[in-house]
Amino acid sequence: MMNVSATRAEQTVLLLGGTGRTGGRVLRQLLERGVRVRAVVRSADRLPADVTDDPRLTVIVADLLSMSDEQVVAHVDGCDAVISCLGHTVSVQGVLGPPHDLVTRSVERICRAIREPAPARPVKLILMSSVSVHRRGGLDGRRGRFERAVVWALRGLVPPARDNQRAADFLSEVVAADDPRVQWVAVRPDTLKDGEVTDYALHEGLVDSLFRPGQTNMANVAHFMCELTTKPEVWAAWRGRLPVIVNTSPA
Repeated sequence: MMNVSATRAEQTVLLLGGTGRTGGRVLRQLLERGVRVRAVVRSADRLPADVTDDPRLTVIVADLLSMSDEQVVAHVDGCDAVISCLGHTVSVQGVLGPPHDLVTRSVERICRAIREPAPARPVKLILMSSVSVHRRGGLDGRRGRFERAVVWALRGLVPPARDNQRAADFLSEVVAADDPRVQWVAVRPDTLKDGEVTDYALHEGLVDSLFRPGQTNMANVAHFMCELTTKPEVWAAWRGRLPVIVNTSPA
């Protein structure tokens, strides 16, 4: 029988966005599960103070979009999974300023870096997305015509909304669900909240209205991402899909 604890301890994850509010929670929870983490950060000073001395943590101070292709390949090499919690800062500059395609370009670079050396086994890519992202082909039928028009307008006016959609489209349409080298899941939380890990529900499609949104604890997003990383049965259930995650108990 496979020793699950040993398997988890041997895993290595490349984490992008580990200094963010959700990314910091992912970092802590991965280390708590015995996973080795390579964290690409712009500033090591923003890492959670209680994890910086963990021997399983390797800190790479760099900007992913400024790295050479060779550097990205080197950081991905040997990793079982890449988790991206990259996003746009909630500020005028962060929302409207460059880079407008941070998430999309990062996903594209990571996918190229995984594919280039032709890994012996597939590498997982777990992307933190948003319920503003919809699945093509009418698969997210929960939204009515008016809500779809509002979301369409947001993508035209607010770069992060457009960026998140394009990143998800790249995974769905370019990488696809059956790529032999890159396997992916794009996690779609609703309104992000503080709080500890609570009960949460996973849905294939959208469950709440744009005007009456649900809530998702950042700790719950982190927990699900770590479950995808360390539990093969969870990965098998959601591979190549865009699950929506929402709290089922008060935040």
